[in-house]
Amino acid sequence: MPKNKSKGSKIERELYEIFVKNNYRAIRTAGSGTMENADCDLIAGKKGKKYCIEVKSSKKPVKYISKEQISRFIIFSEIIGLKPVIALRFNREGWLFISPKILRDAGKNWVITLEEARKKGKKFSQFFK
Repeated sequence: MPKNKSKGSKIERELYEIFVKNNYRAIRTAGSGTMENADCDLIAGKKGKKYCIEVKSSKKPVKYISKEQISRFIIFSEIIGLKPVIALRFNREGWLFISPKILRDAGKNWVITLEEARKKGKKFSQFFK
């Protein structure tokens, strides 16, 4: 398994555990990003709250995400009726959660900086209260 693929799986499992510890039911979607129709990393919910989650991490203070990937992610979440959420994990920062609408246009990609994520994002307990 390529290194960044295993790192992605590791942080997805980490986030999965956070949801479970907070009394959510959650599943990791197999093959997200590689299989057709698997356009999110986690699905989590509890009574009245259902989320489609795209997990992203970065060593750098900026994260670029392709417009195509975000488009597929939003369409997928709309089709199955879940709220789309991007879970960001910058090195030594902890988790920050944002709506895809917060992403900034950067040509072929959407982008968010660590600074923007700190200002506009929320910690788990704030976002999923």
